[in-house]
Amino acid sequence: MSDDLIASAESVRRMAYAPYSGFAVGAAIRAAGGRVHVGCNVENVAYPEGTCAEAGAIAAMIAAGDTEIAEVAVIADAPAPVPPCGGCRQKLAEFAGPEVVVTMATADGKRLASTVAELLPGRFDAGFMDRATPGAS
Repeated sequence: MSDDLIASAESVRRMAYAPYSGFAVGAAIRAAGGRVHVGCNVENVAYPEGTCAEAGAIAAMIAAGDTEIAEVAVIADAPAPVPPCGGCRQKLAEFAGPEVVVTMATADGKRLASTVAELLPGRFDAGFMDRATPGAS
């Protein structure tokens, strides 16, 4: 994990809109082509209508024309590294191979690395959308 990705996640974390929980999260994604895309959590008084940092970074990546994740960093000011929520794990799995590393960090420097496969065993993927030939048994 490169320190610049953690620094990008920390920088955007400071822009998070978290007036209700006070729990600001930043995420940075390095696309396969090398570009870095960032996102922060955006809360809404009507829980759970907010947006996670990882989802914001993925949206920024797609909007910029990239579609493949090579590396992920997530940071929060917490006592231990915070993993992506279940929904964001599935979102990351949509654009990242199972071997892609997700580094979770705290504002005071603790880090924990895991692969997408370790975070989301038994992930739901496009293979489940395949349909049998109609009429076949």
